[in-house]
Amino acid sequence: MSGPAADGPAPTGSASAAPDWVELLAAACRGEGLAAAYQPIVDTSRGTVVGYEALARFPGFDEKNPEVWFAAARAHGKSAELESAALRTALAARSTLPPNCFLTLNVSPELLPTEEIRSVWRQEGNLAGLVVELTEQTPIDSYLELEPDLNQVRAAGALIAIDDAGAGYAGLRHLLALRPALIKIDRELIQDIDRDEAKRALVGMLGTFASHVDAWILAEGVERVEELDALVSLGVPLVQGYCLARPAPPWAQIDLDLAHRLASKRPVTHKTVIRDVLETATTATSAALAAEAFADNPALQSVVLIGEHLRPIAVLDAAAAGLGIISPGMRVNLDTPISEALSRSMTRPQSSRFEPLLVTDNAGRYTGVARMERMITALTATGG
Repeated sequence: MSGPAADGPAPTGSASAAPDWVELLAAACRGEGLAAAYQPIVDTSRGTVVGYEALARFPGFDEKNPEVWFAAARAHGKSAELESAALRTALAARSTLPPNCFLTLNVSPELLPTEEIRSVWRQEGNLAGLVVELTEQTPIDSYLELEPDLNQVRAAGALIAIDDAGAGYAGLRHLLALRPALIKIDRELIQDIDRDEAKRALVGMLGTFASHVDAWILAEGVERVEELDALVSLGVPLVQGYCLARPAPPWAQIDLDLAHRLASKRPVTHKTVIRDVLETATTATSAALAAEAFADNPALQSVVLIGEHLRPIAVLDAAAAGLGIISPGMRVNLDTPISEALSRSMTRPQSSRFEPLLVTDNAGRYTGVARMERMITALTATGG
């Protein structure tokens, strides 16, 4: 996993010789000379690593640039084979992923329906803790044909991320079509954001959009401390880039001084935020256990269903728990302004519009619930 196979292909020879891509790709698609590096993703509010992005590497060959390899694979009709080999290589270390961390995997969306990529998901089975990051190598006019595969990946427990948000009109259209759980902001918007008010405004707008569709934003390509400070001041919850850590073997951490710098930052404050009205609630890991909780305490109004890695799933009443009916609840971050949370709540179906909101921290872990009554009272008390 950390390097090429011992019996892998020899280097391709002199720099002047044209690569024999047919032979090289065949070897790489077998996993020979292929490796993975993992770049930490950092929670800006706590200064801790909460995830990693898996990146393909080619240490067993003269050509090291992954972009060259994947371009050659597209030219020779081997894209699905090479991407599936890269995914399997990256997933080889999944069993040792630190607790409460997620792993993002890059996949070309046009390859999702291929048998090569589908077989990777089948082999893994439970995809909880994985984030499938759609990286557009070829233009995608519509995601309609991909919906069955996207739904299967989500049903297996994975989240969907979209890369390079804000890079163009197509990217914005895809945000609306996909409703991803994670939105990665294009490096072009992050570069020199500390000096560019227009970029700050646009990232702020993307953050507002993300909060309305129950998604996280992640700023990638952070290379300077000043850029990092600007993103923290904007309330961007997740960041990655050379400023924090370079791609490395599993599972690197960030520099302690930088972690302390982030943890000691004064949190972004709003007039009134969800953490101000946070309440505890009874939790259960299955509908059957929730039904038992209701039986033991007839006065209980609701139970929060918790999944793997402390991810909240739904708010159940006694009837839903008894029938095993699970309708995913709406999640909000601790630092979401109450006015935004209320606006989003009103977009829910009428039958669930006044259910408590599921509250999570920046790693997506359950922290409590926010009841509509308390949010409305708090907002009217401040005149917000």
